[in-house]
Amino acid sequence: MSTIRDLDPSASPLDYFGAELRRLREAANLNQKQLGAIIYCTGSLIGQIETARKVPTRQFSERVDAALGTGGTLSRLVPLVLRSQLPPWFQQYAEMEARASYISAFQAQLVYGLLQTEEYARAVISALTTDKLEERVAARLERQRILKRDNPPLVWAVLSEAVLCQEIGGREVMRNQLAHLLSLRDAQWVQIQVLPFSAGAHAGLMGSFNVLRFDDDPDIAYTEGYESGHPTANPQEVKARSLRYDHLQAAALSVGDSAALIARVMEERYGEQPEPDGRTLA
Repeated sequence: MSTIRDLDPSASPLDYFGAELRRLREAANLNQKQLGAIIYCTGSLIGQIETARKVPTRQFSERVDAALGTGGTLSRLVPLVLRSQLPPWFQQYAEMEARASYISAFQAQLVYGLLQTEEYARAVISALTTDKLEERVAARLERQRILKRDNPPLVWAVLSEAVLCQEIGGREVMRNQLAHLLSLRDAQWVQIQVLPFSAGAHAGLMGSFNVLRFDDDPDIAYTEGYESGHPTANPQEVKARSLRYDHLQAAALSVGDSAALIARVMEERYGEQPEPDGRTLA
């Protein structure tokens, strides 16, 4: 069992979650081991989360809510907790992204975060460090929940063809990632276009950027640098970025032709290939 230590609930969302978990557990007259047995985990894990040494997952929170009859108290805290695991400079963007009604994204090198599979996200995040890797992956996947809410934002992504060809995480990870992009053809609120190499010089040569539109707030243009993010509501900058995006959409393949290219790259670059002895290599 983890050593009990006093938490300051105002110190961080993680500390507040831990304090609430302990309060709810004790109100139910359960010790850590007993609660762990009910939700199929160890008492040690309960203790680590209660002392803010480990980040709770959404599944964990939902199980505790069900076991203690909290009415969803902990599940409602999870987005705040996981968002706090994002890099500090990115947290502001994640909050804006969650409120946006229309997201226009141009990505020159990577699949847009809202469209990444778990394995692809893990490979991207671990490229430089594995510190708090699982927490950071969970935070990225939590961002994607906005696509499943009752009133999701419209996400329109233009991806450079280079995104499809840059092998991240290995061939199987890429195959699954491209399959995921194809599966989104049935999602009414997600549209994907590919900017082909044949487009030549284009309006996105300066790098990736996003434009966020809101129902009741000014539009935001966002660019990301090394260890920093740059949002702006300056009308002239937003207008200029929106014009760039319009040009990118015009130069990109249609949604249907983009899906065909994604499928072709998935098969030709990442499909099963025979080894010299005739066996297939995944």
